[in-house]
Amino acid sequence: MMSLAYRFLRAKTPEQRAHVDLDTHYTKEYLDEYVGSSTRRKILYQEYVKGISSTGMQSNYGFEGQVNACWTHKMTPKELDTVRLAGFPISVIHGRYDVIAQLSHAKRLAEKLHPAARMVELHGAHLVSHERPDEVNQALKDLIEASKSKEIADDWSYMPESESGWLILRAPMSLSKLRSDGANTLLTIYSFLGKLQLSFIYIIGLLVMGFDHIKSIFCIMKPVRVATIES
Repeated sequence: MMSLAYRFLRAKTPEQRAHVDLDTHYTKEYLDEYVGSSTRRKILYQEYVKGISSTGMQSNYGFEGQVNACWTHKMTPKELDTVRLAGFPISVIHGRYDVIAQLSHAKRLAEKLHPAARMVELHGAHLVSHERPDEVNQALKDLIEASKSKEIADDWSYMPESESGWLILRAPMSLSKLRSDGANTLLTIYSFLGKLQLSFIYIIGLLVMGFDHIKSIFCIMKPVRVATIES
């Protein structure tokens, strides 16, 4: 995660940012697949560079906003209960190899929304809907069908684990099974370490941006030698 954050911070050109985005948005095997005579990586790279060049690189404010969102975005227990008890089924669809929003966070969300939520774990990365459109569409169709009923089916969260193609459905574990003191302690430590990691990334980001600002100021203030022209 730290090396990934460093790569994002050091990407100063559309070409550099495109490489980082591709490595985080998709799995390697998906990028290495051939589409005609070219790999998907080569095709997407050209599209990403073109898109970033037309819109411009992400500003420092944009990066700070992303980090702030990762740090502060959360749901309170009351909000979770409101969603969980609203009476409609929920699907938490996530890519197994997502390095930006990691799978463990999706699983914890599904656990907190039990028994209304179903965890749908797919073979993909951050843009799993691009990699596995058929599986995502099927999961959404299942959700729509389940939503037609006024009550959440008993087997919505507890479907037997099955594997079909790249799709794997996993039933979330009830939080009631995690109420032992040892489990609660581990969850607390894990949550603390996650926040500590985000704080460290945020501080590193601020230091790098501060260094860039100072370097820019020195470049502006540096005297420029002008050669004399003899007449």
